[in-house]
Amino acid sequence: MTIGAEVAEVTEGALELADAYQVRGVLTPKFYDDGLHVAVATVAGVDVLVSWNFRHIVRFDKIRLFGAVNMEYGYKVLQIFSPREVMVYDSEVD
Repeated sequence: MTIGAEVAEVTEGALELADAYQVRGVLTPKFYDDGLHVAVATVAGVDVLVSWNFRHIVRFDKIRLFGAVNMEYGYKVLQIFSPREVMVYDSEVD
């Protein structure tokens, strides 16, 4: 199985959504870039965001807040997981 990568651009929509995360208190201004990461993925329409950032992104409470803001702005709820949740080991492949 080959998995390719796409580059998602920072758009005006992503900046607007990242700003909304700030206004709603999802993240503090110090961690704006973490919110922008989520916003870019959301606006780009990715299915899953995989991150090791357990402090600001991969947390149940934060995931719910990101999702609420995304829906308010007309985007789908982004699925956010840690790498361990999406790993497939050779012994598990059919």
